[in-house]
Amino acid sequence: MIRRIFSSEDGSAAKFFMFSAIVWLIVGMGAGLLGALEFSFPDLTKGVAQLSFTRLRPVHVNTVAFGWLSMASIGACLYIIPALCKTKLHSEKLANFSCYLWNIGIFVGMLTLLNGYTEGREYAEYREPIDILFVVALGSVSYNLFRTLLNRTVKKLYVSVWYIMGAFFWMPIIFIVGNRTFVAMEGLNDGILNWFYGHNILGMWFTVLGVGIAYYMLPKMSGKPIWSHSLSMFGFWTIAFFYAPTGTHHLLQSPVPEWLKALAVIFSAALVIPVISVLVNFYMTMKGSWWMLTTNMPIRFVLTGAFWYLVTCLQGPFQATRGVNWYIHFTQWVVGHAHAALLGTFTFFVIGAIYYGLQRLTGQRIYSVRLVKWHYWLLLIGFFLFFSSLTIGGLQQAVGWALGYPVAQWGLVLPPMWLVRSIGGVLMFLSSCLFGFNIYMTMREKPISSELEIKVAVPIEGDSK
Repeated sequence: MIRRIFSSEDGSAAKFFMFSAIVWLIVGMGAGLLGALEFSFPDLTKGVAQLSFTRLRPVHVNTVAFGWLSMASIGACLYIIPALCKTKLHSEKLANFSCYLWNIGIFVGMLTLLNGYTEGREYAEYREPIDILFVVALGSVSYNLFRTLLNRTVKKLYVSVWYIMGAFFWMPIIFIVGNRTFVAMEGLNDGILNWFYGHNILGMWFTVLGVGIAYYMLPKMSGKPIWSHSLSMFGFWTIAFFYAPTGTHHLLQSPVPEWLKALAVIFSAALVIPVISVLVNFYMTMKGSWWMLTTNMPIRFVLTGAFWYLVTCLQGPFQATRGVNWYIHFTQWVVGHAHAALLGTFTFFVIGAIYYGLQRLTGQRIYSVRLVKWHYWLLLIGFFLFFSSLTIGGLQQAVGWALGYPVAQWGLVLPPMWLVRSIGGVLMFLSSCLFGFNIYMTMREKPISSELEIKVAVPIEGDSK
């Protein structure tokens, strides 16, 4: 039993992280959908404290961010880093142990949040024992990947290695600084620390992991080298330089030091530099191969994520400026923007990586390409409705605030937006269920014996089901 739990089989930890992530995606999206429905139907869970919006929201945010997106990204990295380093993962047993710790942390954290036990920090609501568990799990994964890097049989490091290993260098530091278990301050200092953490898990964790994964996926699936290695490295170092001080742009209307606000605004605006470099590299790599969008579903997911990355990263610097920030702060525009990053950009990136990587790891065809296509369109349409309703509703709120209208007057325009958001949430939840079912059925299929057949299966095309 111990040998099966702590498997040393090649690729077992990557699969374990990916399968776990899909389960938490369904759970996290379910919590988010229930919370969204409560805006339109306030008495939906009346009398059940654990299902009130104030408890469902942190469950949704933390489960999607740490259960789904982090675990899916780690699973992809456990496949990508050994592949790029031309060696085996340092320890599959240690990686599987890390996955057990991570799953326990998400499960216990979900129960504590549902029952009202929280640290009260945005994106850092888990209590002390769970924080310690995550530090151990994150540290062990980081150690495992760095040891794998040291054991590599190639000299030159491809850009994905820089991005991914950068994330595993920065994230333990950011996590420790951002959680009150390790660093506790009061008042405005707590707010500054909170948004240093809150914005940098987006920039120095999800962004660099997601972009690193995409840099691996696009050349691998298109069969073309990355357009410019120099430009990719320029993007990495400019993200590393510009991202860290940007978190204070969440606090421009508060009495934090003016120099810190100015620094946050300037560095936020400068983030368009790495964004442009990344997207130019992506799009130029695909030059002459855009036809693959019609047949290659993993590429379609990754390039759709690249589109939302453009939307997110044009919004971000724009809304970090003082005038625009004053106008849209405290509105649902900001909520839509946050979801554009995590659900629009990086979710599409890692879904493409899972569809691609699982076929390589298991030697099995995806059960149904039709379900993959349904998954894609339900997720895309659902997210578009979700994002559009929050953006439009946020602008309507902003007008009401700016012109001094009573909340009871401009608040009448929001219920239709909430209903559209719920419809989008239903579609996204259904897409997650289809995703889980398709992967489950894939694992029941008979492995393909021929390496050539596996290569043909990877693009997920020519399906008969």
